Amino acid sequence: MNILILGSGGREHAFAWKIAPSPLCDNLFVAPGNAGTANIATNLSITYNDFEAIADAVLENNVELVIVGPEEPLVNGIVDYFASRPDLSRIKIIGPNKAGAQLEGSKDFSKQFMQKYGIPTASSRTFTAETLTDGLKYLESHPLPIVLKADGLAAGKGVIIAEKHAEAEQAFKEMLLDGKFGEAGNKVVIEQFLKGIELSVFVLTDGEHYKILPEAKDYKRIGERDTGLNTGGMGAVSPVPFADANFLKKVEEKVVKPTLNGLKSEGIKYVGFIFIGLMNTKGEPYVIEYNVRMGDPETEVVIPRIQSDFAMLMASTAKGTLNDFELQISPQTAVTTVVVSGGYPGEYEKGKVISGSEKVEDVFLYHAGTTFNGNTEIVTNGGRVMALTGLANSLENAVHKSQRAAQAVQFEGKYFRHDIGVDLIRYND
Repeated sequence: MNILILGSGGREHAFAWKIAPSPLCDNLFVAPGNAGTANIATNLSITYNDFEAIADAVLENNVELVIVGPEEPLVNGIVDYFASRPDLSRIKIIGPNKAGAQLEGSKDFSKQFMQKYGIPTASSRTFTAETLTDGLKYLESHPLPIVLKADGLAAGKGVIIAEKHAEAEQAFKEMLLDGKFGEAGNKVVIEQFLKGIELSVFVLTDGEHYKILPEAKDYKRIGERDTGLNTGGMGAVSPVPFADANFLKKVEEKVVKPTLNGLKSEGIKYVGFIFIGLMNTKGEPYVIEYNVRMGDPETEVVIPRIQSDFAMLMASTAKGTLNDFELQISPQTAVTTVVVSGGYPGEYEKGKVISGSEKVEDVFLYHAGTTFNGNTEIVTNGGRVMALTGLANSLENAVHKSQRAAQAVQFEGKYFRHDIGVDLIRYND
């Protein structure tokens, strides 16, 4: 089977790394890929939103299965595009259609969906520029802190937690009147703030059956002890100590099953991943958000713990035979540390030569923002550059492996957090 992965980050490198050795995979392509995927697959110079070019590549390379990494092409309707073309209708795609992708593409849709199907989540209301006055009145009496979310995709930056009413009102106006998040902010969801500790649960479904993948906790803030600006993710840990079997059973019964049944009730044939961002509030799960793909850097700790053949898992999902697949999960702990460009998540320079990666041992090294320069040297090409994952029998050893590898990789301006997983070691104690 020829397989195409869409995307260029650490998530896609992790997918490719897991799929490439499978006897089911004849040829593996990644579009556009990075310096890491180039070593194990054929990179295609195609952006993942260029559906026509992707279609041409699929036909030219006899691709039978497409795995969509990022959310944007899903929200933009790549699955629907393939379904609309008779010459592509035989191609299997891991990812939901446009209707299903609304779970991530529209915060308003997902909140209404959760309320309709009794899925525990924070109370909320949605406002537009036309209902600005009503929204401001609603904010006046809203308990603090207040969560404001842009309705659409905003590259992970569309959430504001306001500690004061004046701050909330200003942010509300900036989003609706000043276009702070562009079209993504044409609707704003005002949401109750939930107290607790966050984690993510990942579900894979073929439209009828499902498998729950390893859970993970990621670290969003740029600074240690969760300070500073939000990022795409500075590290992750799996499994999560505070998510015991009892809690995960609650997640399955109160969130996973109602979500999948709700999609069926809406007439949505959903094939692919569902990322469920959760808050553990006094032992009860509340959904913060849905994503319609795997997370990044969570994928870099989930994939190493999957012992089953990942290409076969994807094929079973595409064929609708997921129920017959035996998913085997390692009991070991995975910790990933992300090394980033200086200045990230603000402005940063690209093209910095990377060294030391060849000396990294006993970890999984996943490329994210990397490429080759004219001298075939590997250089930085993004904010998040590499994810270094340690797998061990204890959380402490996994943290040590990951951190040691992050120190070994070198490039000008390199930065990484030294406290990934440390809070969970303390939790275990």
